[in-house]
Amino acid sequence: MNDAGLLLGIGLLMLASIAVDALGRKTFLPRVSLLILLGIAAGPEFLDLLPVRLIEHSHLVTNISLAMVAFLLGGELSFERLRRLGRAIVSVSLLVVVATAAFVGGGLALLGAPPVLAVMLAGIATATDPAAAQDVVHESGSRSNFSRTILGVVAIDDGWGVILFGVLLGASSLLNGGSGGHGGDAVLHALREVGGAAAAGSLIGLCAAALTGRLRAGEPTLSEALGIVFLCAGAALWLEVSFLLTPMVAGLVIANLARHHRRTFRAIEHIEWPFLVLFFVLAGARLELAHVLRGGVLLAAYMALRIGGRICGGWIGGRLGGLAPGQSRAIGLALMPQAGVALGLALAAGDAFPELASMLLTITISSTIFFEVAGPVMTRHILTSQQRRLPAGRKDP
Repeated sequence: MNDAGLLLGIGLLMLASIAVDALGRKTFLPRVSLLILLGIAAGPEFLDLLPVRLIEHSHLVTNISLAMVAFLLGGELSFERLRRLGRAIVSVSLLVVVATAAFVGGGLALLGAPPVLAVMLAGIATATDPAAAQDVVHESGSRSNFSRTILGVVAIDDGWGVILFGVLLGASSLLNGGSGGHGGDAVLHALREVGGAAAAGSLIGLCAAALTGRLRAGEPTLSEALGIVFLCAGAALWLEVSFLLTPMVAGLVIANLARHHRRTFRAIEHIEWPFLVLFFVLAGARLELAHVLRGGVLLAAYMALRIGGRICGGWIGGRLGGLAPGQSRAIGLALMPQAGVALGLALAAGDAFPELASMLLTITISSTIFFEVAGPVMTRHILTSQQRRLPAGRKDP
């Protein structure tokens, strides 16, 4: 009966996603937000309809989903596109990460939060959810430079965030009375995680660029695409390097070096959505009301400061990167979704400072639910409003 319940649950969720997709087209809520709300309603805190085994395997679903998303985002970063948009992508991604950390860390410290807690939450706040951003852009049908800039930013900003988190973890260790060596170790670990991911992704990408797309004249098969995604995911877990950056770098390398490809693994888009359905529903199902209630004023302050930091960082980064004033003011709001990467950083911080683990997880889990529901709504609103600003009959190239 366990297997039957698991399969029935997956089948019902797949069918429910069709209704969610239709509802999303008729309301202001993106399907990502609706799926998370569905997960909250069907999860243990409310109706408790989801099979226990499905929730237990949520980490596997998360890993596969994020690897697919990261791989496709990497494929968007062609050299030609980076020449046009690279300045904006780099400046916005860097400034959003730095401003978010500064707002959250400085704001919480001024409000009286313990210094180490403030610094760790500053590092956690930099994380985004590339899966939600990518799906909202895809759902909107936008092919503008602005939407491509958003995709480029979410493809690389978690890399900057991981490096900054390592630096802040080292600084917090010193602040907490730890040895200088421990602080240095944290920074080196962050650099190793990013550098190792770049090396692993490059190696897999180089091999795939040369060997794929040969069986079917320039068109990689679905088996080839899935094989590369799973190789990247497995290598990242085995080497303990960034799970997002490894497939992203592989996708970037293939997109730029596989000259014989007519389409770079577009076939994977046809099977990505079922995994994302499970990913977002299970994200909602993990909500625990006790966490939300324990967050209190500190949780509200963290969320408000993160929003302020992203708006400010997006505006400064956008102006430096050459975006139009209206786009610079809006892009920070389009980068609000926050998901699994933030939880991973919170767990790492909790391991380093066990006395703060409960509060770190409480704030991270509670804010993640908020930003996963409200964030995609903001992203879609920004995309729609930017499209409306274009003169009649003109399409942004």
